Amino acid sequence: MTGRSTPHLPSQSAELGTAAPFYPRLGDLARDTARNGRIGVVVALPRTGTTTYHLRPPGGGDEWSAPADGTTLRPVPEQVTHITPAKRDVFYDHRAQQGAMPVVVHYEDGGTSEAVLVITPDQLELYACQVAWIIKLREEARECEA
Repeated sequence: MTGRSTPHLPSQSAELGTAAPFYPRLGDLARDTARNGRIGVVVALPRTGTTTYHLRPPGGGDEWSAPADGTTLRPVPEQVTHITPAKRDVFYDHRAQQGAMPVVVHYEDGGTSEAVLVITPDQLELYACQVAWIIKLREEARECEA
């Protein structure tokens, strides 16, 4: 991530259905909706007398400009590498008939965020079988090592 202590996608507004403009910093990746979603690295910021961001493809290439108001730019989220259970209790909502497991989402850049895995009763039964299978495979591997 970019070292900010703000939410993973800082452009997301608290209001439903709206997003605040994204104002990237030098070196940030940005998706330009005016260029069919083309992704670029911000290499120059708007300043007094200039009215555009300058972006360049991550591997190099021809630069292009985007409006300084940020309306065509969107953040490029970090890629998720894996998700692990959080060390907190799970819970079951009998009214919604679903369980919830707190999880930690791990990103390619080493950052993390917390989320909740919502599980229906049918999914819970399937996952119970799959976890039992993982346990069996682990036991078999231990027997082979001994």
